Amino acid sequence: MQIITTTEALAAFCAEAAKRPYVTVDTEFLRERTYYSKLCLIQLAYRDKSGEDAVIVDPLVDGLSMEPLYDLFRNPDVVKVFHAARQDLEIFYVDGDLIPYPLFDTQVAAMVCGYGEQVGYETLVRKIAKADLDKSSRFTDWSRRPLTDAQLKYALADVTHLRDIYEVLSARLRKSGRERWVAEELAVLLDPSTYQSHPEEAWMRVKTRTTTGRFLAIVRELARFRESYAQERDIPRSRVYKDDALVELASTKPLTEADLGRSRLLLREARKGEIANGILAAIKAGIECPADQLPKADTSREKLQVNPALADLLRVLLKARSEDAGVAQKLIATSSDLDAIAAGERDLAALQGWRLEVFGEDALALCAGKVALAAKGSSVITIRLP
Repeated sequence: MQIITTTEALAAFCAEAAKRPYVTVDTEFLRERTYYSKLCLIQLAYRDKSGEDAVIVDPLVDGLSMEPLYDLFRNPDVVKVFHAARQDLEIFYVDGDLIPYPLFDTQVAAMVCGYGEQVGYETLVRKIAKADLDKSSRFTDWSRRPLTDAQLKYALADVTHLRDIYEVLSARLRKSGRERWVAEELAVLLDPSTYQSHPEEAWMRVKTRTTTGRFLAIVRELARFRESYAQERDIPRSRVYKDDALVELASTKPLTEADLGRSRLLLREARKGEIANGILAAIKAGIECPADQLPKADTSREKLQVNPALADLLRVLLKARSEDAGVAQKLIATSSDLDAIAAGERDLAALQGWRLEVFGEDALALCAGKVALAAKGSSVITIRLP
């Protein structure tokens, strides 16, 4: 088992990997105590007719440069294979300002190939690689050194079996002609905005029952301050204050530190000092926000006039089409998507790209009264109406 601790060794491995058609990649990281993920290990593997290799890279070693790896990630001739890539990609985007390309995500590919919704790596290892994983090291502190043999074995298995999974899934996609489907799904993962967190937009993630403009303005300013404070100090936003405390503050509108001291939900350390000052300034900014700059809640879905009978028919159609295509239902459309279609919305992912071919065209025809559904044995079929 090779553990890479020098830039020279990393460069040598990446030079060999660059000669191969693909490289599998995984990471181990911690995020419990930081805003940004702390990268603790990188696992890499490749295989072709001339042989195979797998290594573990220790990014915590002083003086180790990631540039050889980032050069490999930029190489357009080598496919970078991940499973459930989003968090891994966020790490490389934040640390290296790049997104590995070309990209293949085996979780996405597995859903397109009919393995279910958000299928786990362990399931694919069992079904495709015909192997079992020792998951005893799953919840471990990857920042501690030295690492145990069990930890290293666990980490390496996340890229060695991935080679078999990639080769099987990519072959199935070529045979079925669904490579384009996966490419459409990966567009979000390849978009830098997916990994960018803007403090001024943080309020949109806070769930509230009150939707008045003034209340939301205070929520916006409190969320903006919390996000900026957490980013600048690289601490979890919950360490500043949690969502329930944020909503309480927006409701009670404290104006002094004494008022903050009466909060039921605010952390003790947030009732004085920098955080307290930031909270009071945010509340003041929200209260004084000009009327024409008040935020508005997205209530578009609440106003939808859903035809419940049509929505039920769309659910039947979705089940039938997902079974025909061998694709997970939720990958095609969610329950809220079906309600939106039944209410007349058309600007939806379920009615675009490959989903339009698999489900959307029949869904639109059903809404227009141009097709009917009928049972034929254990299947549901569509009948074109005159």
